[in-house]
Amino acid sequence: MDLTVIIAVVVVALVFDYINGFHDAANAIATSVTTKALTPRVALVMAAVLNFVGALLGERVARTVTETISPGAGSAGLLVVVAGLLGAIGWNLLTWWWGLPSSSTHALIGGLVGAAVAAGVTAHWDVVLRDVVLPMVVSPVVAFGAALLLMLLVQRLFARVSPTRVYSGFRLAQTLSAAGVALGHGLQDAQKTMGVIFLALVSGGYVTDGDPLPLWVVLSAATALAAGTYVGGWRVIRTLGQRLIDLDPPRGFVAESVASGVLYTAAYAAQAPISTTHTVTSAVGGAGAAGGLRHIRWRVARRIGLAWLFTFPGAALLAVLAHLVLRLLPV
Repeated sequence: MDLTVIIAVVVVALVFDYINGFHDAANAIATSVTTKALTPRVALVMAAVLNFVGALLGERVARTVTETISPGAGSAGLLVVVAGLLGAIGWNLLTWWWGLPSSSTHALIGGLVGAAVAAGVTAHWDVVLRDVVLPMVVSPVVAFGAALLLMLLVQRLFARVSPTRVYSGFRLAQTLSAAGVALGHGLQDAQKTMGVIFLALVSGGYVTDGDPLPLWVVLSAATALAAGTYVGGWRVIRTLGQRLIDLDPPRGFVAESVASGVLYTAAYAAQAPISTTHTVTSAVGGAGAAGGLRHIRWRVARRIGLAWLFTFPGAALLAVLAHLVLRLLPV
């Protein structure tokens, strides 16, 4: 297998990872920036560093990604991987431009599955349904419900404390909760790119399925995600931090804390590649709903929901188109 082809695939994968970073930077910092717990630049630096660290904390999610499809060996298999990545990149750029916090995770899996279907290779639907679709439905529900209950508890506990003291304390606490989300984002999202690069290496014959992830794969994916996060996707940050609900420090802390817990549980207990975006957005909505459903801006929520609904099929369709075009090119 020509080494230049493998290098090209790895570069495309790292481009996806970089875009994932700036597309999903809002996950870790939108609430803290909106409540003025952290300045934007400090928040981005913290998120980038912890994204890198989080990427080094495991590889179970990466293994799950490698089990979603069997792209085949040689150039044909690499074509499937590249087409899947291009479908995910295209969808991420579209939703970034629209300012919608869609899921890079489901864009990636959707792209890989779409490319596999276009190429006529195996898509492991049992893995996709069990480890992607089911967590896609469950994790936002759990995040919304847990954030709602925790916010109600916070309101009860601090009902007689002056708002000034409450806001001051929770702004400080948000530094820790935002760090927790950033670490969880790195743990989840960088591993997905590691899994895709590993798929390409398997197709190229450079590793076998049972081999450990090469260190250079781990470090390059961690670096690309951190770099993208540092750039920051401000369009999505504004939607998540300012347009869905009116955030204050207690709601921001609750949303971030709940989202962190769901991310770690999914990564270590379920080994499921869940969406950081879905989890954080749902937790923000749950924290806002504690003050009454009227506090949620349903027009914005509806747009976000539609983006979520169409992410998997949208990325899959773009991947199918990418595969059709790539097949016409000389390899």
